[in-house]
Amino acid sequence: MAFFTKDFISNYSDKTRKYSFESYNDLLNESVKKKNSLSNYDVFLSHSVKDAQIVLGVKNWLEENGMKVYVDWIDDKQLDRSKVTSKTAEILRTRMRQSSSLIYIATDNSSQSKWMPWELGYFDGYSFGKVAILPILIYENQSFSCQEYLGLYPLVQNFENLDRKYHGLNKGYIYSNNKIVFLSDFIKQSPNQW
Repeated sequence: MAFFTKDFISNYSDKTRKYSFESYNDLLNESVKKKNSLSNYDVFLSHSVKDAQIVLGVKNWLEENGMKVYVDWIDDKQLDRSKVTSKTAEILRTRMRQSSSLIYIATDNSSQSKWMPWELGYFDGYSFGKVAILPILIYENQSFSCQEYLGLYPLVQNFENLDRKYHGLNKGYIYSNNKIVFLSDFIKQSPNQW
């Protein structure tokens, strides 16, 4: 089993940096100015705010491959995730309902997030089969261990070792009903189309 590495994802986040002194948080916040207001998203990225470089890399990778991606502190900059409020929760619920899938970025920091389990549970409660876990590891063949409840969802894996002809989102796949589903199909299609 091969997963996506921090190096692979970092290559996508580094494409946005023009100068070495630019912080990843500044770049994410700056993209708000460039992004048009969207009412629907292909992907709701559930992530730890401590993983700015990884989030930027995943966001860029998905967007370079035609996906509309929601990241709360980019698209709803006014939110303060350090405080749990009913207003923040309602905005996140709305954005999740506007998204066709949720990708949970699993890193060392994600287990410390207070929001990620809530987002996962809420999204799973109304969507059918449109949640996937994206482990970001140091080595692609590293074993992935996680909180037990994450095992309920398919893992986004990397075709890197299986076949080098796949590019873009089709480098990623999940197993569903004992068959391989390209990541692009997982995001864009309903589960009955796989």
